[in-house]
Amino acid sequence: MFTFVLWCILFVLCWPLALLALIAYPVVWLLLLPFRLLGIAVGGVLQFVWAVVTLPGRLLMGLR
Repeated sequence: MFTFVLWCILFVLCWPLALLALIAYPVVWLLLLPFRLLGIAVGGVLQFVWAVVTLPGRLLMGLR
């Protein structure tokens, strides 16, 4: 909602820039999508490595 209000203010102040932003937003989102997917994959791999590294400690703590 806040983004929409900012866009409305921009539309009142400078409508060509607001229309350019409206057209460019989906294009930029599509261009950044692979980087988001890569970030999700890297985050998953790092969580897996962390789980493997901390597994012996968690197993030893469970025996007590």
